[in-house]
Amino acid sequence: MTRHSRPTRGIRLALTGALLAGLTLLTTAGPALADDPSASASPGGDKAGPTEAGTTFRTATALKQGQSGTAQASAGNYLYWVFPADAGQRPTVEATVKLPESAARRGTSTWQVDVYDGLRRRQACMYGHQTRKAAAEATAVELSCVLRPVRAWSEAWANDPLPGSYYIRLTVVDLPAADLGLPVDVEVKSSIKELGGGHDGGGTLAEPLVPGVSVTSAGGTDDGRASAAPRTLAGGEPEDGWTSGWWTDRWLWTVGGGVLTALAAVFGYSLTRGRGRPAHVPPGA
Repeated sequence: MTRHSRPTRGIRLALTGALLAGLTLLTTAGPALADDPSASASPGGDKAGPTEAGTTFRTATALKQGQSGTAQASAGNYLYWVFPADAGQRPTVEATVKLPESAARRGTSTWQVDVYDGLRRRQACMYGHQTRKAAAEATAVELSCVLRPVRAWSEAWANDPLPGSYYIRLTVVDLPAADLGLPVDVEVKSSIKELGGGHDGGGTLAEPLVPGVSVTSAGGTDDGRASAAPRTLAGGEPEDGWTSGWWTDRWLWTVGGGVLTALAAVFGYSLTRGRGRPAHVPPGA
């Protein structure tokens, strides 16, 4: 009986180790992908961002993922930027408005940041400070909007975020008439968090929602002024291209689950093998 039990015990130990290793791989795959620095979209972090903003959707200034943009404007202007977001990503928009000295202002003001998708549908914020009031003595106001995860596919009637361009619109929605036109300095930033294939919707778009629009040029003229000449949408897709295709991290879970199922089947067979008869049958029995 000893000769039969030792190989069986070795098989059980090997299969148990394989099962534990597989479970460890699956339970750590998600956090590893999310925490991987290469998965965080910040390709524009080491590049100077644009120093102007558009005044309409068609002249929105392009931002790369993780890139900041600045602009000097007047209170009451509508300011626009655009950045790309892909399936499995959760965009966050942050805006800071530096106000003029309190002696020049007459009262409180209310500022708001809105985000629109490639179809120009206003997207709701999961959380953040989308609208804020600035007291007369305040020096700055900070706004933020965390969008819902971008889905690879959605029903026609739904308002889900889809892969493509996302427009940032910043403006003041309540302001004393005497303060209209006062100069302000604005900074916006779009950041991305990778969430993975767990937020896929079971399909994909034929093309990302990237309208063929013009954006304000980030270049300049000889006299140092910003050029307003229209150009092709720059930064209209993520640095590594659109990835909302056939590949998602669901494949890792599918393959890993299949391997674990096969190992579990072999392990169960090793436990029940030979139970239907004695482990050792004497000769001639």
